[in-house]
Amino acid sequence: MTIVVFLVSLCGAMAVGMPCAFALMACGLALMLWMVAIGIYPAFEAQLIAQKMLDGADSFILLAIPFFILAGELMNAGGLSKRIVNFALTLIGHRHGGLGYVAIIAAVIMASLSGSAAADTAALAAILVPMMRDAGYNVPRSAGLIAAGGVIAPVIPPSIGLVIFGVAANVSIPQLFLAGIVPGVLMGISLVFAWWWVARNETMKPYPKRSWTERWQATKDGAFALAMPVFILGSIRFGWATPTEAAVVACVYALLVGLFVYKELKPRDLYGLFLSAAKLTSIIMFLVAAALISSWLITAANIPGEIGQFLQKFTDNKTVLMVILMLLVLVVGTALDFAPTVLILTPVLMPIVKQAGIEPVYFGVLFIMNNAIGLITPPVGIVLNVVAGVAKVSMTDVIKGINPFILAQSAVLFLLVLWPPLVMAPFRLLQGRIGFEQFVRQLLGY
Repeated sequence: MTIVVFLVSLCGAMAVGMPCAFALMACGLALMLWMVAIGIYPAFEAQLIAQKMLDGADSFILLAIPFFILAGELMNAGGLSKRIVNFALTLIGHRHGGLGYVAIIAAVIMASLSGSAAADTAALAAILVPMMRDAGYNVPRSAGLIAAGGVIAPVIPPSIGLVIFGVAANVSIPQLFLAGIVPGVLMGISLVFAWWWVARNETMKPYPKRSWTERWQATKDGAFALAMPVFILGSIRFGWATPTEAAVVACVYALLVGLFVYKELKPRDLYGLFLSAAKLTSIIMFLVAAALISSWLITAANIPGEIGQFLQKFTDNKTVLMVILMLLVLVVGTALDFAPTVLILTPVLMPIVKQAGIEPVYFGVLFIMNNAIGLITPPVGIVLNVVAGVAKVSMTDVIKGINPFILAQSAVLFLLVLWPPLVMAPFRLLQGRIGFEQFVRQLLGY
């Protein structure tokens, strides 16, 4: 019955148009009232609910979120995104469907800079969609490709989604960052094959092949942008900086490069960028604070235990359990946005995952990857709305155009479910826990 109260209160609040954060608060109130009614709590304590909200936002690790968001804003305004696109264009723009491959390469590189799917999608769509339209590309399909490329950002570090999951599940964020690299790259590779398949018979105007001199010039011009992910991930990998400290360094780096190297960022632009980053941060942090109420009461009401009993027969088979959990997240992701899904399901699923003996880092990366795909699944997918608005394409057309790419990325997700070493072997190699020979053996399942 407690699960019914949880689901009815949460879904009912959102059904009447209540914003997600307030719906989570309403769900928490309903759970507490129910727990008082059945005798788990002696009395309704509003002060305790307020205190739990404060506790939810009071985390040093969560400081990484505003700084990574600001780094993405500074990167886009400072010309780093444009130079990444130009670098990819000189390499492969002359191929059949070359602008699609440019979009994928740029999406993977930009994902390692900002961690924001919406920001990366908006930046790429603003640059590439006009070029694709002029070259005779199928615009809805091109917009769908860019949206699918944008959702790599929550998987490849620095990822805001992995930070939120790490805090909610009490899992090491540096370890999540290292484990997310290979799955994010595989998402990009899947888009390469999907784009090749859908574009192979279409007529598109090719871009001229660039000389090696032009390619070298584009590489030099984009060197500061291309060095940024190496700088950020290297500092985290070798223990020189925590994720929060690395986020601050990313902000300073993007600010200095935009102001003094590329000189496209003007001091008068900073107020608007800071304000934009602050608004998005406030939304995320309010969600985190509100979610802790539900998380605390979900645990107190033993909802994970009830769900665990229902799934008990599957806990002996980790693969089957992971398939069931991923299908559950896929379904929920069609109705809820990224952050609420992570914050609501993490406290429910983590006890089940630990009971089944599934590695939390492995589950966390696939969980975030699944939620990232949810950003491009209708009807709620926020990235679909972003790309439709920037590309000036109807939502219906974008949904049609994105279907092949959702299928490709979902196939990668379930490949990683069926073959965990694709995630864990590279993770252990990057950690330095195994050598190359052991890496190969683990990857092949020996």
